[in-house]
Amino acid sequence: MDVRTLVFGHRPSRSSQVLVHAASERGLRVVELDGAPVPEELRGSGAHLYSGLRLAGLRAAELGIALLEAPPGWLAALPPELIGRDVALIPIRDAYGLRGPVFAKFPNSKEMPATVYADGSRLPGPDAVDPETLVLVADPVRFTAEFRLHVLDGAVHAAGQYAADGEQSLVPLEGHPRRDAVLGFAADVLAETAHTLPSAIVVDVGPVHRPVDGERWAVIEANGAWGSGCYAADPQRALDVVLRASVPFDALSDHDRRFVRPGR
Repeated sequence: MDVRTLVFGHRPSRSSQVLVHAASERGLRVVELDGAPVPEELRGSGAHLYSGLRLAGLRAAELGIALLEAPPGWLAALPPELIGRDVALIPIRDAYGLRGPVFAKFPNSKEMPATVYADGSRLPGPDAVDPETLVLVADPVRFTAEFRLHVLDGAVHAAGQYAADGEQSLVPLEGHPRRDAVLGFAADVLAETAHTLPSAIVVDVGPVHRPVDGERWAVIEANGAWGSGCYAADPQRALDVVLRASVPFDALSDHDRRFVRPGR
C-alpha cells in the first residue's frame, strides 16, 4: 500500500490545484484522474483521496478507504445560539408544503442546488426524488462574510475567508480584521460540538446580517475536508486535514468510525 499517494478527482480550479501543489511539495505522489476511473494499480491501495462529491463514494470504494464527514443532521442538531436561524432536517415530502422563501439542500450531497427556493413547491418533485429523502431546510439569511475552518482534532488547524456578501472573496485569516472574532466563535463552536464531528472536517462560519440587532455569528455548515476547497487557508495545513479525512479503514480511530461516509 502506498500511503503517500493522493488521488485527485476534482475538476481543476485554483482552489483545488493549491492542494495538489502542496501535496507534490510534501513529496506525495499525486495521481490526477481528469474524469477517468481509478487506475487498476491503485485499487485497494489505501491511497488518500481529494475528490468532488459526485464520484467520491465510488472512488473511495475502489481505493479501499473511508471518507470522514459530519452526520447529515449535524447542523440541525446544533444549539440555536450557534446557528442563528431555524434549521431542520426533514423528509422532502414534508418540505413541499413550506410557504415562503426557504434555503434548502441535501446534506452531504450536491444532487440538488443548495439555494433559496421561493417556497417548498419549487423543490425537486416526487418524480425526481424519493419522497423520504432527507433535506436540510433553513430560514434564508445573509452572511456578510464566510470563513472556512479546517479542523483537526477539535481545533482550528487552518482558516481563511472565502466570501463576502455572497461573492467569492479570498482573504487569509492572518492579518484579517475579523481574525479574533473568527477564532473566538470557532473555539465556542468546537468546545460545544467537537465530540459530534470526525477528527478531520471543514466547518464554515460567518456573521449573519440582522437588521434589528446587528450581526450575529453562526455556523454555516460542515463538509468533508476530502472534498472541500482550500481557498485562502495555508495549503500545507489544510492538506494535513485532507489527508486525515481520507484513510484506510484500519487506520480509523474508534471515534472516527462513527463518521464514515456511506457508500454511494
